[in-house]
Amino acid sequence: MLANNFKKSLLAVNVSIALGAGFSGAVAAEESQNQVQENVEVIEVRGIRRSLEASMNTKRFANSVVDAVSAEDIGDFPDNNLAESLGRIPGVTVSRQFGEGSAVSIRGASNQLTKTSLNGQNVASTGWYTEQAIDRSFNYSMLAPEMIASMEVYKSSQADIVEGGVGGTVIVNTRRPLDLDANTVFGSLKATRSSISDETDPNASALYSWKNEAETFGVLGAIARSEYSLERLGDEGLPVWAGRIAPTNFKQERERTATDIQLQYAPTDSLDFGFHYMNLELKANNLNTQIWIPQNLENCSTNAQGVPVKCTSTQAWVDETGGVQPYYDVRPRQATMETELFAFDMTYQGEHVKIEFQIGTTEATGGTNFETNYAALTDVSGTIGTIDATGDRIKYDIANPNYAVSELGVGANSILNAPNIDEEDYTQVDFTFPLEGDFFISLKTGVRWVHHEVEKSGNRPLLSSADPVSGLVTGKFIDAGEAGFLIPEPDAGAMIAHTKSLISDWVEERAAYSSIVEDNLAAYVMANFSHENVRGNIGLRYISTDISSDAYALSPGFVDPIIDRNNGYSNEIVTEESSYNELLPSFNVAVDVSEDIIVRFSAATVIARPNYNDLFTSSSLKGYGDNIPTNQSVEKGSVALSPFKANQADLGVEWYYNASSLVAVSYFTKQVDTFTTFASIPGQQIGIVDPDSGEDSWTVQSFKDGQGGDISGVEFQWQHTFENGFGGVFNYTYADAKADAKNYSDKNDIFSDSSKHTVNAVAFYENDDFSARAAYSWRSDYMIREVGFYGNREHQDFGTLDLSFSYKINENFTVVADVTNLLEEDSIQVGRDIGESPVEQRTSYGYPSYSYEGEARYSLGLQYRF
Repeated sequence: MLANNFKKSLLAVNVSIALGAGFSGAVAAEESQNQVQENVEVIEVRGIRRSLEASMNTKRFANSVVDAVSAEDIGDFPDNNLAESLGRIPGVTVSRQFGEGSAVSIRGASNQLTKTSLNGQNVASTGWYTEQAIDRSFNYSMLAPEMIASMEVYKSSQADIVEGGVGGTVIVNTRRPLDLDANTVFGSLKATRSSISDETDPNASALYSWKNEAETFGVLGAIARSEYSLERLGDEGLPVWAGRIAPTNFKQERERTATDIQLQYAPTDSLDFGFHYMNLELKANNLNTQIWIPQNLENCSTNAQGVPVKCTSTQAWVDETGGVQPYYDVRPRQATMETELFAFDMTYQGEHVKIEFQIGTTEATGGTNFETNYAALTDVSGTIGTIDATGDRIKYDIANPNYAVSELGVGANSILNAPNIDEEDYTQVDFTFPLEGDFFISLKTGVRWVHHEVEKSGNRPLLSSADPVSGLVTGKFIDAGEAGFLIPEPDAGAMIAHTKSLISDWVEERAAYSSIVEDNLAAYVMANFSHENVRGNIGLRYISTDISSDAYALSPGFVDPIIDRNNGYSNEIVTEESSYNELLPSFNVAVDVSEDIIVRFSAATVIARPNYNDLFTSSSLKGYGDNIPTNQSVEKGSVALSPFKANQADLGVEWYYNASSLVAVSYFTKQVDTFTTFASIPGQQIGIVDPDSGEDSWTVQSFKDGQGGDISGVEFQWQHTFENGFGGVFNYTYADAKADAKNYSDKNDIFSDSSKHTVNAVAFYENDDFSARAAYSWRSDYMIREVGFYGNREHQDFGTLDLSFSYKINENFTVVADVTNLLEEDSIQVGRDIGESPVEQRTSYGYPSYSYEGEARYSLGLQYRF
């Protein structure tokens, strides 16, 4: 049965407002801010309008600067991807990874400076891609929307929120069984198809919630499984490698399974126990196929930095150079990520104290299970012609390209197994004491202890043979690149099987191993106040962090008897240690200047801890044995890095002119004092000879504390609903995020992932049986900065139009349909390197580094509710 019970219903809220009862002050007087979701957000009502009302009231009655997204009903989250839903909130922008929203940025800060928690606590997370840095950001594509009740975005800070977000904090809230009616049942079946892939992907989910007649014990179980067939067509540039440009075909088969089990026991009105188990698994096997086309770099026009951008290659050049041929390159990968969490909580509400206790553990495993590489030189005819990189996309004029291959050689230096592990144990206890004063109404204090471990590693194979073999292509051809090149279709299964048949043993790659142990202690005190038309909180949070990292020590001149990659590394593991502590004050005040108008002000000091990738003390090799003799580097992190630290403030006005409509505007500013930056020293000898160059000459890159930057901006938000079923939402964010240009190798003074302009526009219509929604999101260009192959580049402005429809057949069955990225917006990424020459060619200013065709996804489904 569908739940209709509110702990404090919207009807009660609206009645109290109409009577001039000053409801917002009453809420603050009864409970502290972290109870807002308990009082207002546990709302199980249908409809887009009701969902917007729930989100609006979370914002209205919060003491801090908070925006929210609430589920309309079980399985009716506004978008199929949680990150995309967050992107509808003013000040929030979405970063996409291989077709799906995976991370969010808040108010101009990098997505790595966003703190995400599940029910207020961290969730362990790992990646699946070997070129992806291990950081603290959360991958939203792991979570199933069916299991989520709401998401809150805290743009200001308060002392009782877990530290870690310079941009802001996202709290994802799951459902609890005692908040739903007994025997609530939900089921969904959906089929999805994309505009590029030929696959139809099934998606299914189910939820059942039960509680006893006394409503003292409840059980909730949910499972969701979805498949996602991704085919990405695009062009990638690497002109430093004989001018090569690569039309590319990337395919990935994602299988996501999410399981959620919750037990809740409330024997009395004052005592509540909860147990939560969640398992998230994502299989992400993928296949990257490219044809790297060389160019005659001596017959080119160049850009202002001297980088070749339009080159013509002739048969005479091919004959003179003796065999400059396109390079067919295939990389099959097997990858799995899994996250598991166990959490226990207890709440006691007494007459003189409220006690909240939480303890839990979460662990994630991931990385690349297995990766191999096969390649061959193809017919020279694919080289002859002109490649034009003067615009923001690569253009080709090539005569009779021929990319036939027969025998392929295995890339011995590219075969690896690279597992990652992320673990966290936490314990937290909070006490809230009511006060009898006329101004301060409660005092909240608490302690939180966290033990966190993260480990990366890598293993390399011993091969019995590396001779070229046939039978590894199917004889068919596949599309590659935006220009529709046809290249041989690889047989990924045959390639993986052949590689594994050659492996006699695995050997640990010492450069790939490093571990981090972090112990965090936090204690806080926060006073909540409310008097007449003023409410808010003031608090102080203290954090203490001890950190250590293990890695193999360098030993120049050491020759490993088993594999060359371990030359220069000893068998000794060394440990480096550091620590830091911080005091983080915060202040939030909301003034109800009238029944409908609220003025807010907040100020706080916030931190975000350095990324794990920058803390690992291993000396990681980049570019070793990759056929490019000029890109060898060794990266070493430092545990002595300070956290990102910022002082921030916010001033806003909100006008709630009816029960489901508002206009709001706010100004925000952040002064980031500390930053992680890099030091780079070329031409260093480390005792390791690269097989491509035959030299011991490396660019040594390390990390250090750098100067910070400033972020300031304005948010505007308008939400309006009509009595006839129509409504809409519009918001605009301006964020000017400038950092010291020395922090980045590209020498741009713009924060990573920061768009100066962001726009969201949503229009909807609904009646008792039918609803339709169109949502358009647009963001201006922004810098992407990554370690590994892809490097630093600017993503051009990007906009998506999404549609959703639902039709209620009867009380139990609903038909739903969705379209994501209807306009098939392309992803265009260009270089913006303005550093000193020589610059990396593909990241030089204006060079079309990467471009990928946009993909629209269409889905149709049936939902059942009881």
